[in-house]
Amino acid sequence: MDINQLQVLVTVARERSFSRAAEVLGRTQPAVSQAIRRLELEVGEKLFDRSSKDGTLTAAGEVLIDHAQHILNLRNSAERSLRDLRELQEGKVTISANEHTVFYLLPVIAEFREQHPKIKVEVRRGVASRIPREVTSRDVELGIVSFTPDDPSVKSLSVMTDSLVVIVSPDHRLAKREVISINDLGEETLIAHNAHSPYRAKVIEAFERHRTPMNIAIELPSLEAIKKTVVRGAGVALVPRLAAEDEINAGTVAAVRIKELRLERKLNIIYRRNSVLSHAAAAFVETAKKFRPKVT
Repeated sequence: MDINQLQVLVTVARERSFSRAAEVLGRTQPAVSQAIRRLELEVGEKLFDRSSKDGTLTAAGEVLIDHAQHILNLRNSAERSLRDLRELQEGKVTISANEHTVFYLLPVIAEFREQHPKIKVEVRRGVASRIPREVTSRDVELGIVSFTPDDPSVKSLSVMTDSLVVIVSPDHRLAKREVISINDLGEETLIAHNAHSPYRAKVIEAFERHRTPMNIAIELPSLEAIKKTVVRGAGVALVPRLAAEDEINAGTVAAVRIKELRLERKLNIIYRRNSVLSHAAAAFVETAKKFRPKVT
């Protein structure tokens, strides 16, 4: 039996007439009668009392009608759910980001939620090197990374360029300067993240190349802790500007560029190349495309 036959069964029983059911379904009466006959052959039971003129169900028909209505209700529910997904009335987008790249997501999420308030956004904390694998293994739909993955099955969309800056407290001797030399940091107390990265290695190499002492006296486990320690005047730190943008704008820290050290990172949204994104994830990518602030 197929769902169209069940639809005919339910309609004939509801209308109590083969002819009225044909009108409702937009079919001919012979077509409706044939559909019922095929269904009766499949189930091996008569479903309507042919001696009655008002479409009276047999006992077998009464049993089948309940199941038929349940199946049709499930179909209607599935169609409504799919329509809601298409129209972004329900759904979820899952994203993996690390401690740095999550700062990019914050304004994008706010914009996306304003446009699609019924869509849940779930951001999971990931390790940068593992985020592409989380995407390809379908643990998440989208990832935010500061590099372009080598994996050809991953598609990258560049959304922002971020740069490395020195942040200092507002009353620090370097706070009023826009650009400094790397040598100006030779006597400073440096606050660093205790997670090693390729960018930290490049910074160390730059200090060595310019014969500048690098006094890393404090190592902390998060960017938030680093920023708060700088605000307290305990030292200076090299951080992605994006991660300190709010504090810079609020004036709680000052940002200074190093003329010998121009480290820029392109942030990318990544997703599976040959896979269809959910409607929610596709809408999030479209929001990100329109929301490309460039930090200099």
